[in-house]
Amino acid sequence: MKTQSQSNRTTVRNIMIFALVATTIGWLGWGLDVLMGNLPSQGLGQLLWLVAPLGTALLLRTFAGDGWKDFGFRLALKKNAVWYAVSLVIFPMCATLIVVIGLVLGLTTLPDVSLAKVGLFLQVVVLSLIPSFIKNIFEEFAWRGYLAPKMYSLGLNDWVGHGLVGLIWAAWHIPYYLFFLDRASFAAYSSQSFITFFPMLFAGVIAMTFIYGEIRLLTQSVWSALLLHTVSNAFGNPLILQGFIEMVPGADVFVSPGPESILSIIFYCLIGVGLYQFRKRRVVAN
Repeated sequence: MKTQSQSNRTTVRNIMIFALVATTIGWLGWGLDVLMGNLPSQGLGQLLWLVAPLGTALLLRTFAGDGWKDFGFRLALKKNAVWYAVSLVIFPMCATLIVVIGLVLGLTTLPDVSLAKVGLFLQVVVLSLIPSFIKNIFEEFAWRGYLAPKMYSLGLNDWVGHGLVGLIWAAWHIPYYLFFLDRASFAAYSSQSFITFFPMLFAGVIAMTFIYGEIRLLTQSVWSALLLHTVSNAFGNPLILQGFIEMVPGADVFVSPGPESILSIIFYCLIGVGLYQFRKRRVVAN
């Protein structure tokens, strides 16, 4: 029978393997595209970048001693119904509030305010839900299905655990913005240079991880995080990439509904702290 110390050593080793794969696979995928003469935004590298972390997590659970007990696959709908509803509205509410603040400050504009435009936006959101859900199965079952519960099992301070997950998750994103997202799309997404964009991205992703991590701990299910991510992408990406809002050049660092803006970071931290305090009070009450 394994002692807790032996179990922790196995967990730390496997986390390091996962982190190594997650932080290097995008670069290897880009190199593969270069060798094959493919454009990184159209080659196999991006697919490898997306699926390899989950593949690694499944292998570690199956063959490296991690097991499946903390995978969080159970839906537990009756117990978690309220939290699933919360997962559906957190990021749309944040994005809407940030857009409104941007409008009030004159940093954000709506190019065409009409019922037809609102209807078109809602249609785009609905049509984006299924592809966003499928894509985020790979992402969330890797990060909240594997890395987060393994990190929490080490008995670290909750904020340290969230932060480490967020740090690895943010590092995984770097090749996407450098190689797999074409320059025109990046220019539409952010007016920042990579020098300022990546530090803001790291801060935003780590702050966002506080929300994902707390929802994961509250529900003990990966599905709540999957809903969070699906709705966040389906709602937030069209706002920026398809021109439903426009920001004054340089203002996106303050009022972008994406995670790499100052307002997003502040809101995510506040929500994460609120969820943390609620979870701790519930533990004490029980």
